[in-house]
Amino acid sequence: MPGPDRTAWLRRKPVTAMAAETGADAGREGGDLKRSMGLGQLAAIGIGSTVGTGIFFVLSEATPEAGPAVVLSFVIAAITAGLTALCYAELASAVPVSGSSYSYAYATLGEAAAMAVAACLILEYLVSSAAVAVGWSEYLNALLEATIGIRFPDALSGAPGAGGVFNLPAVILVVLCTLLLIRGVSESARVNAVMVIIKLGVLLLFVGIAFTAFNVDNFAEFTPLGFGGVGAAAGTVFFSFIGLDAVSTAGEEVRDPRRTLPRALMLALVTVTAIYLLVAVSAVGAQPWNEFEGQEAGLAAIMGEVTGSAWPGIVVAAGAVISIFSVTLVTMYAQSRILFSMSRDGMLPPLLSRVNPRTLTPVPTTVIVGVAVAILAGLIPLDVLADLVSVGTLVAFSVVSIGVMVLRRTAPDLPRGFRVPGYPVTPILSIAACVYLISGLQWITLIVFVLWLGVALVFWAFYGARHSRLRASAQETSEEESS
Repeated sequence: MPGPDRTAWLRRKPVTAMAAETGADAGREGGDLKRSMGLGQLAAIGIGSTVGTGIFFVLSEATPEAGPAVVLSFVIAAITAGLTALCYAELASAVPVSGSSYSYAYATLGEAAAMAVAACLILEYLVSSAAVAVGWSEYLNALLEATIGIRFPDALSGAPGAGGVFNLPAVILVVLCTLLLIRGVSESARVNAVMVIIKLGVLLLFVGIAFTAFNVDNFAEFTPLGFGGVGAAAGTVFFSFIGLDAVSTAGEEVRDPRRTLPRALMLALVTVTAIYLLVAVSAVGAQPWNEFEGQEAGLAAIMGEVTGSAWPGIVVAAGAVISIFSVTLVTMYAQSRILFSMSRDGMLPPLLSRVNPRTLTPVPTTVIVGVAVAILAGLIPLDVLADLVSVGTLVAFSVVSIGVMVLRRTAPDLPRGFRVPGYPVTPILSIAACVYLISGLQWITLIVFVLWLGVALVFWAFYGARHSRLRASAQETSEEESS
């Protein structure tokens, strides 16, 4: 079977075509998504998918890599996320559709690049949903043990390689999120907004109590593992900033997207960064850095040590259970919308862009995402999942920054609700920061990522390139011109 023709690699989807597809008169068999979210709900999606992942359990992974300088690792990751968020804000205001950086790459770099970015996003959201579900399992056990004295058996609380056989609590969480997403985006957004308020309250409670036990001596040897450790930890904690990307996946379900998307991105970034730094500083100040390694339900354990009583740890564990539920909900939502966009473009089977006429949600896609996440969450350990999420996120973020520069040249007059300040320095710095963080990840992670990317491009060559709606449209135009 011959491969795709040479022009297929570079064919780009016009922004005007993307905008037309989001209208009520698009006339597609699958149907359209419903514009029902405002600024508050959209910002809550960004905060909800971000605050919780890093703070509630990745801190225990990153602090042993950097020591007290893990605070600096969060600053580096936040700067990288901030530079990228500015680029996202411009593209989201110019191309306000579902699909996030996949759609942006399709409009700016071409079909093959879009498929590669889609592979990054699938890795990012599929694996991150599983990773946070695994973390939820740890906190649920901590909460059950502290309140009613029972917990799930070890064999049913961890994946093979992590002391267990199957992570049942993680799978239960995924099933609950899948059912809620099937009901509708408005219901999911309202539930998420409530969870965001609860989690911010719990984290601020942690900060207040942890600062009462703050010991400046815990920062005396600030970089015990050198700046190489700071960079490695920054790559690990960057996993915590994927919520910014989740905001842009909701482009077709937001009212007034050209104004709302950029504002929601900036609001989410500022809130997330402030919370992360407060919790990181107070946690390291309350507990020596070398005690973080291997610590399950870390923030709850710190609260117990600081206060000498059980109730603060119970509150934090309960907050984490609620918080990580919202993270899983949003990352699964984002994954389903990316697959929806790809299917609508012909890059995946048409079943994945079918919308339920009653709930106006892509039910088949949501169910498939739920099954895939449940398998990963039940069988793969947390440390393996976290680094894979980081590399997928960073590559996708780099493409967004490149896309800003390409679209400025190819469509300078395209309406934009937001423009990147300091252009072109800002997107260049964003790319450089992403490359720096990628360089700090383990080589085995990069090898797995390259293999995954190769599989995705092979799939595109044998399916996506042949079923692409752009290809079909080009053929129709050619036939009309020749007749």
